[in-house]
Amino acid sequence: MRPGPGSGGPAGANLGAVRSHNTALVLGLLRDAGAQGISRLELAERTGLTPQAVSKITARLREEGLAAEAGRRASTGGKPRTVLRLVPDAGHAVGVHLDRDELRVVLVDLDGAVVGERRTELDLGAGAQAVLAVVAGAVQGLVADRLGLGGEGLARVGTLLGVGVALPGPLDHARGVLHRVTGFPEWDGFPLRDALVERLGVPVVVDKDTNAAALGLAVAGEGGSFAYLHLGTGLGAGLVIGGHVHRGARTGAGEFGHQVVQLDGPLCECGNRGCVEVLCLTAVGRGQHAEAARVLGVGAANLVGLLDIDVVLLGGRTVAGAPEVFVRGVGEVLGARARREGVLGGTVPVGLAPGGELVVAEGAAQLLLAPLFGREA
Repeated sequence: MRPGPGSGGPAGANLGAVRSHNTALVLGLLRDAGAQGISRLELAERTGLTPQAVSKITARLREEGLAAEAGRRASTGGKPRTVLRLVPDAGHAVGVHLDRDELRVVLVDLDGAVVGERRTELDLGAGAQAVLAVVAGAVQGLVADRLGLGGEGLARVGTLLGVGVALPGPLDHARGVLHRVTGFPEWDGFPLRDALVERLGVPVVVDKDTNAAALGLAVAGEGGSFAYLHLGTGLGAGLVIGGHVHRGARTGAGEFGHQVVQLDGPLCECGNRGCVEVLCLTAVGRGQHAEAARVLGVGAANLVGLLDIDVVLLGGRTVAGAPEVFVRGVGEVLGARARREGVLGGTVPVGLAPGGELVVAEGAAQLLLAPLFGREA
């Protein structure tokens, strides 16, 4: 395996080697096969590609350090087949969870395994330049600790594919431009992606925190159609429908926290009254987690009734403070709705999202990794 430029580590994942759809299919099967590997013949059978095409693709992946031999496997006839495996440390991505008051950064390998993390306090209202400096410092510091920088910057780290950034919406995912983040109107129109590309010198993808988390959960194996409800310093939803993250035409899907459920309720920072978010956070502030869970359940029931999803997953710092209360409370509301309306199939199950407090940061890293393996980010 050739050393990566400036890093002294394994060869970098040359993006030119993973651009094609066919290559992405092969990489995805190599990743799914794990350490036991998969033969070229199996790759051809599962992709529908010719053996010659598979041989060319795998040869290129081996040259780039992305694939390696994993031994031999007995065949039904003829000589044993050589099996190939993905090389996890041949590529890395950084995932950034930019919250209103803290920053979490993870470094993951091609398998999605976290190989390093950092957490620091952050004030999203401190101004763009101050926030960008904190983000850049945390990303560069983590990469330097785990992969080495050699004084040449992130662009010279051979295995680094880029940085995924997830933060509260609304925002324009395609252009990486923020809209009016609730409570922080000064960020409206800020080109976060381009500003970070200029500072970091590597590809950057920006998405809502809930969308990133939903993507990460789907990549990790959560199937069907589900909603990830994130209750932390705010409240939002990430939606996966038919196996794909549903963002909407303007990345506006999942603004779950600002559905009004009480017309004369307390004023929310978004300008409306009686939003699910303000009712939940007000109840939590009073120490009434069961009440907050009931309100969250009402919002979740609206979502289930509208989209007919299969599963509701809960996450976020506030949920982590009383996980059993929230799972039980939301589940009770959904159960009562199912019994009242005679919903076919019964109650939609409610559970905690795996990954804990890193679920958003890990999902942000998948914004870079998922397309390499043929999955739409």
